Amino acid sequence: MVRSVDQRPRVAVVGTGLIGGSILLRLREVYPDVVGWDPDPATRAVGRDRGVRFPDTLADAVRDRDVVFLAGPLASLPETLLTVARHTGDDCVVTDVGSTKDAVARFAVEQGMTGRFVPGHPMAGTERSGLTAAVPELFDGAAWVLCPRLDGIGPFRMLAGLLVTVFSARVVPMSPTVHDSVVALSSHVPHLLAGSLAGAAADVEIRDAVLGLAAGSFQDGTRVVGTPVERIADMLFQNRDEVLGQLGQVRVVLDELVDALRRDDADALVERYRRAQELRHALLDRALDEQRREFPVDGNHTDELAYLLELGSAGGQLTGCAADADVVTYLARRPPA
Repeated sequence: MVRSVDQRPRVAVVGTGLIGGSILLRLREVYPDVVGWDPDPATRAVGRDRGVRFPDTLADAVRDRDVVFLAGPLASLPETLLTVARHTGDDCVVTDVGSTKDAVARFAVEQGMTGRFVPGHPMAGTERSGLTAAVPELFDGAAWVLCPRLDGIGPFRMLAGLLVTVFSARVVPMSPTVHDSVVALSSHVPHLLAGSLAGAAADVEIRDAVLGLAAGSFQDGTRVVGTPVERIADMLFQNRDEVLGQLGQVRVVLDELVDALRRDDADALVERYRRAQELRHALLDRALDEQRREFPVDGNHTDELAYLLELGSAGGQLTGCAADADVVTYLARRPPA
């Protein structure tokens, strides 16, 4: 059996950029036996300078680990997952932090790894990159998606408890397909919009004057352009169909705003912005109800899985997960019915 959170599992973090590095630094504050690994020798050297064990080989980093976080580039995940599986025991739980989930989830199914691999995605980050930008408090209060399956419900429970207790995160259970649809609009399309705004300013004759007057709205609207460009492209291509579909909805609304402006229709413009403001206010001040649910630890987990997936797709989140010999208890918050 995998060690429970309270028994301080042996953890490895593979890929130690901003996200992986922040995971590593937070774990180091709690667990004595944490190992990092990165394909870049210079990054491994930085990690060692910060007092973390960084073996030279991936195999040495993950061997005998109870939990492994995969935090490398999206394109590298399948091969890394196979390598980690070869060098860890069947009881080792593996999760990733990639910004798309359907492709890696399907790969895990094809490889027969769904009983130990739980796709994940922390919704946190900055425009900075690398281990030198990592901070242990990056995930405080952040939503962290996990994609449970019936045959991996035990690893899901363990990870959910770890993410809440160690990282102070809000666990959002979702299916991989729902996740990719949601992040297309909540995360990926904003990268396209930021790129288009900054790109337009870069190509006009008044570029320097724009920079001279750029205040909060321009700076906030282009912030994510600072993300490494290869990572942006990888993310957009990996979720291309969902991104293009959600971008179509954005274009519909943008066309309505432009049309109202061209027609000198102030009422239509104001109404559209009022609807947008309602969404913004809901984002900043969400009303959520507390909920407690219990399920048998053993047996058929169909009802438990259905509850988890419905909770996440409804905008809810787990704030606690604990299991004893007989019962697993979930504490949750969800929007009012």
